[in-house]
Amino acid sequence: MTKKKILIILAFTLASCFYGTAQQNPTLSLEDIYKHNTYRQKGFGPVRWMRDNKSYSTLEPNAEAGGKDIVKYDAKSGKRTVLVSASKLIPNGETAPLEISDYQWSEDNNKLLVFTNTRKVWRYHTRGDYWVLDLTTGKLDRLGKTLKSATLMFAKFSPDASKVAYVSELNIYNEDLKNGMAIQLTKDGGDNIINGTFDWVYEEELSCRDGFRWSPDSEHIAYWQSDTKGVGTFYMINNVDSIYSKPMPMPYPKVGTTLSAVKVGVISANGGATKWFDIPGDPRNNYLARMDFIPNSNEVMIQQLNRPQNNNKVWVGDINNMSLTTILTETDAAFLDIHDDIRWLDNEKSFTWSSERDGWLHLYKVSRDGKLVQPITKGEFDVVNIDCIDTKGGYVYYIASPDDFTQRYLYRSRIDGKGEAERITPKNNSGQNAYQISADAKWGIRTFENTTTPRVYSLINLPAHKEVRVLEDNIELKKQYDALGLNAKEFLKIDIGADKLDAWMIKPADFDPSKKYPLLFYVYGEPAGATVQDNWAGGDLWSHYMAQKGYVVMSVDNRGTKTPRGRAWRKSIYGQIGILASEDQSKAATEILETYDFIDSNSVGIWGWSGGGQMTLNCMFRYPEIYSSGLAVSFVSDQRLYDATYQERYMGLLEDNKKGYHNGSPINFAQHLEGNLMIIHGTADDNVHYQSFEMLINRLIANNKLFDMMSYPMRTHSIHERENTSYHLRETMESFWDENLPSGGK
Repeated sequence: MTKKKILIILAFTLASCFYGTAQQNPTLSLEDIYKHNTYRQKGFGPVRWMRDNKSYSTLEPNAEAGGKDIVKYDAKSGKRTVLVSASKLIPNGETAPLEISDYQWSEDNNKLLVFTNTRKVWRYHTRGDYWVLDLTTGKLDRLGKTLKSATLMFAKFSPDASKVAYVSELNIYNEDLKNGMAIQLTKDGGDNIINGTFDWVYEEELSCRDGFRWSPDSEHIAYWQSDTKGVGTFYMINNVDSIYSKPMPMPYPKVGTTLSAVKVGVISANGGATKWFDIPGDPRNNYLARMDFIPNSNEVMIQQLNRPQNNNKVWVGDINNMSLTTILTETDAAFLDIHDDIRWLDNEKSFTWSSERDGWLHLYKVSRDGKLVQPITKGEFDVVNIDCIDTKGGYVYYIASPDDFTQRYLYRSRIDGKGEAERITPKNNSGQNAYQISADAKWGIRTFENTTTPRVYSLINLPAHKEVRVLEDNIELKKQYDALGLNAKEFLKIDIGADKLDAWMIKPADFDPSKKYPLLFYVYGEPAGATVQDNWAGGDLWSHYMAQKGYVVMSVDNRGTKTPRGRAWRKSIYGQIGILASEDQSKAATEILETYDFIDSNSVGIWGWSGGGQMTLNCMFRYPEIYSSGLAVSFVSDQRLYDATYQERYMGLLEDNKKGYHNGSPINFAQHLEGNLMIIHGTADDNVHYQSFEMLINRLIANNKLFDMMSYPMRTHSIHERENTSYHLRETMESFWDENLPSGGK
């Protein structure tokens, strides 16, 4: 072989090696994450268990007709049956099938209700068109033909499947499926009166959206009515869609101001006058947080939460004579959360109820008169949520995690309260598990994930937890993620003396322990959520991207965050939002800097969104000796500017805790800013108003503090609407960190 040939072969070999290495070790880019959606996760469903509890329905693409088929799978055999072909969902005169945003079966599974052509109302797509397909005749009809298109909300079958009720433009309608005739049941909706749905704060803070219920006999409808008269109007301004600005008014009760007056009434499905329950207490200083019919009865259960949200009174109302009886009162020295865990047992002689009365969140069995309260679950752990109550088998299935607060597993306990909790999820399934269980508790659609595993959906046979088949494994995404060669999150415990806080750390890809790296904290810190969880969370690619650049990235859950660590943990933050949390965060940061030699104590950054933006500001202003740079997105600067329901729940009433509101609001400490600060907000944020952003700017200017800022016109709290927004936002954030907290080990 000649020397020339050897050189050619060597060059080719080296080129192949370099090319192969590049192919095997791609790097994260902002374009791939936020522009090209390269790492998009596949879902499965939505799934509906059928009445027989032996099969489930789901959606699958129809290559020929377009759109999606609704198919049924037999759980045991896997046999596939097309229940509704997309070709059956093509309206007369149209060529394409309806796009299914959601669907529901009638009680007898003979009719299908399809939600399509949807519109967003605040955060969720709850308005659109509804169509009914009769599976026995093949007839497809749009509901509300005489009403404006895409104005229907919360349509649902009557229990006997003869009618569908829905809300349109703040009034309730009932449509007969045989003759197509619709009756307008309420006529006063509009302006300040809301029927069958809710104002902004009920939706956002109490998860109330669907505001009416069918009676079990299909003869009546019970519904909420809200009167927003007297509620302060907040105006957002649209400056970008016209040559003249357009004000966007919304009733929004801020801390200490007037709430909507809400009441519950009952009306015949055939129309007529509404009868109203006369619930004691000022309707503008109490919340009617939940209402549902008791099965097989003409009675409704209503939960009335007082304004400080530390007293929940449960009423039973008779729709025949409109009488009210108190059956249970739940109280807490701090605050109460509303739980949707009520199931009726023993032929409606008792019901299940979630409570923290023994220091942990557990499920109880309560007699119908409220006199007997017996524990179903017990032990030093929290029940995260209830998945199934199998009355025939005698078990309740629920999610809990007694040994690791960052993970979630399926357990079961006997309904009679005897015996110990039994873990159903196998020990080797380390991470977070969620289940959609059939009513007889024989089958479950299980979702598994952890920090390095995108969601895997599988069919499980219970209670043995035998995996029957995988429904979606996201294997291609898993391969893409693994090929990046990222350092996995390391879960840690940070001892701050008062408690040990959960935390995670991501080290740079080329980590060298002999070097010093800048530290970047991601923070939330509010009682509405937690950041330190062993879940996929979209791969947390922004954090990994920053670690890839050469940052040590960390997150710490302070006391008061929403984790299953017991009542004392969660309620510790009461009355001191922003105060206790920032103290915990500063102590954790100090402990981390003293523990890890590879972190540069002079290069510590912190950032967060929403409550995390507020926490970022509190940390920057209160502990400037620790944090040299901070970036706050969509934040609350003054807690009095936020909505009454959220803020008063965790801080108490303003007249009772003026000092707490002052000390918890970062705007009052802006004069202490020493480091580099960037603030970002969307001008159409209906949740945390742009006002909060501007007021902080005003205070920083008054104190001659220099800072960076970025406004996103007509973007909401999530700052993602309109072309190129997400990518631009992340590039803006990256630019700030590059300039003020340079990456890489030294």
